[in-house]
Amino acid sequence: MKLIKILQYAYVFFAVLFIYDAISNWNVDRNRSYVSLVFAALAVFMFFFRKKYSKRFHDRGKL
Repeated sequence: MKLIKILQYAYVFFAVLFIYDAISNWNVDRNRSYVSLVFAALAVFMFFFRKKYSKRFHDRGKL
């Protein structure tokens, strides 16, 4: 169960890395920056999705 929580926060880490990549390459290659921003948004979405799914799985055991 702890591994799932650690992997959940890995999505936040990757989102930060993709945002940094987008900012650092903004003046060099805009298309690469846009792709990095899409991946960052996807990573943030996956973080909240996993968080909600983990909570739902944890609450299911309380019944």
